[in-house]
Amino acid sequence: MSPVLQAQGLVHRYGDFRLEVPHLEVYAGEILAVLGPSGSGKTTLLRLLAGLLSPEEGQVEGGFRAYLPQTPPLLRRSVLENAAFGLLLRGVPRHQARARAFRLLEEVGLEGKARQPAHLLSGGEVVRLALARTLLVGPAVLLLDEPTASLDPANTLKVEAMLKEAAEGGRGVILATHDLFQVRRLAHRVVFLFQGQVVEEAPADRFFQSPRDSRSQAFLEGRLLP
Repeated sequence: MSPVLQAQGLVHRYGDFRLEVPHLEVYAGEILAVLGPSGSGKTTLLRLLAGLLSPEEGQVEGGFRAYLPQTPPLLRRSVLENAAFGLLLRGVPRHQARARAFRLLEEVGLEGKARQPAHLLSGGEVVRLALARTLLVGPAVLLLDEPTASLDPANTLKVEAMLKEAAEGGRGVILATHDLFQVRRLAHRVVFLFQGQVVEEAPADRFFQSPRDSRSQAFLEGRLLP
């Protein structure tokens, strides 16, 4: 089976920081967690994979990708208009876009707020709306940067359910996080980043049970990394 996204020989620098990722891939139906402490390069890697940054070296190949930042932007419009916006940009007739968007709002529990201004939503509702808007345009790969970092447990579980469903529907999902519990719940594989370097890549079960690098072990144990 071919990956839906593949990166080779990525190098990107800003200031004194250097991000170097020799190889990374994700497959349809897979959730790949990019794990690491703050400042390890997770967001930069996602932006490179999404095509929002150009690497100094290396290349990224794959299908249509959609990137969801930690604080998703909203239009100054209704919840329904926000959900339908991506479809409208892709030329879907307005009535069809709104109908498809409303059906997805029903699936994520936001149909009752479809006509209210989007800026009145709670933080968890904003993330669910942004994720629904992203899913509607049909990406092969979802790239998400700490999507539940500021959410309460109930909204976190709702967003995680959406991510599981997206993967089960055949999408590749790349999730950047430092939340170990979330990685345990969701991920099939883990890439551990530290100071811009890929320290370890492993199936999630093996990574948590028997990490092969001392820095991975230190991170899992909550010890300060050297």
